[in-house]
Amino acid sequence: MGGAAVLAGLGAWLPPDVVTNADLAAVLDTDDEWIRTRTGIRQRHIVAPGAATSDLAVQAGVRALKSAGQEHVDAVIVATSTPDRPCPATAPEVASRLGLRGVAAFDVGAVCTGFVYGLATAAGLLAADVAGSVLVIGADTFSTILDPRDRTTRAVFGDGAGAVLLKSGAFGEAGALRGLTLGSDGSRGELIEIPGGGSRQRSTGRPVTDEDLYFTMQGRAVFSEAVRRMAASVRESAERIGWRLADIDRFVPHQANARITAALAERLDVPVDTFASNIDRVGNTVAASIPLALADDAASGRLRAGDRVLLTGFGGGLTWGSVALTWPELTVA
Repeated sequence: MGGAAVLAGLGAWLPPDVVTNADLAAVLDTDDEWIRTRTGIRQRHIVAPGAATSDLAVQAGVRALKSAGQEHVDAVIVATSTPDRPCPATAPEVASRLGLRGVAAFDVGAVCTGFVYGLATAAGLLAADVAGSVLVIGADTFSTILDPRDRTTRAVFGDGAGAVLLKSGAFGEAGALRGLTLGSDGSRGELIEIPGGGSRQRSTGRPVTDEDLYFTMQGRAVFSEAVRRMAASVRESAERIGWRLADIDRFVPHQANARITAALAERLDVPVDTFASNIDRVGNTVAASIPLALADDAASGRLRAGDRVLLTGFGGGLTWGSVALTWPELTVA
């Protein structure tokens, strides 16, 4: 026991349909400038009618396996808040469609922190020798749970999936996950929620309305909580492994809002250009956000082997978490 989880493969997938700010302005009381100045987003990718989260997860999983040069893993974890169905979990179907029949497969639900929680869970499986390799997929189709009349949420969220393959290794090698920190505050759960559809609403016997099933978010409160929680988590992760913030080459935060990223950089007193950012092209893709940003930076050369990298996320629950690694040699598929 006690081995490290080592990043060995990385893949990403975005559905081909793109919705621009101009497209939203044609049907909602909004415009491109309003959206860009508040979020930094100019477009987002949306699943086609009939598509589901598993479809995106499979595509990202295929690419992560190819990146790692592997055809098999011992476990599949899907981080998502938009499963194909409330029951069963989405991960077993994803594993089956990837040809990984018989392996452990389950979902992790931590909204926008889901990918970091998935990494931590995979690291535990590897450390306990339950698995020798784990495929962790962050996938969400938030376009399916947004109120079509709500210009705020429709402007922010997009669909996508990103995946990594983790293998058992040593803490001293490139790609080893280090300094994992996780946290939550359930007393603020109402800030990010879907009010209906769960056991609490169902047990009342009150009929569910369309509004109950749409995603809601209290933007101002979420902004301040996100900056505060991610900043503290980043510092804790870095301190655990003896890294100074000034020595980190690349911060990869959850892509929630460009203004949150700028405020986080200011709070940490590090240059904002050390932060990965692809939100202008994909929007907030929830659990897919961090792996999509990693794939984008790796493919473009902004991430290079040997770079010190720190990932951080914040999401509903409330939840947050961070993890560090030295970037390994790998090809993004």
